[in-house]
Amino acid sequence: MDKELEKESLKIAGRHYKKEDYQGKDTVSKGLATTHEQVSDVYMEGQVTPVIEDVDGKDIHISKRIFD
Repeated sequence: MDKELEKESLKIAGRHYKKEDYQGKDTVSKGLATTHEQVSDVYMEGQVTPVIEDVDGKDIHISKRIFD
């Protein structure tokens, strides 16, 4: 792997959510903001069943299957 690309990957991988991510235009900011919103919703609702709330309004249920 190219050293410059490796440094950039490590910088992105080390990112944490910041409230400014909601206004961010880049993919990482949008992803962090979406993930933060989903986690916050689940925490506040006390939801036990894992569901991804799709932007199109459909709920995607996550399987509780145990993998070996």
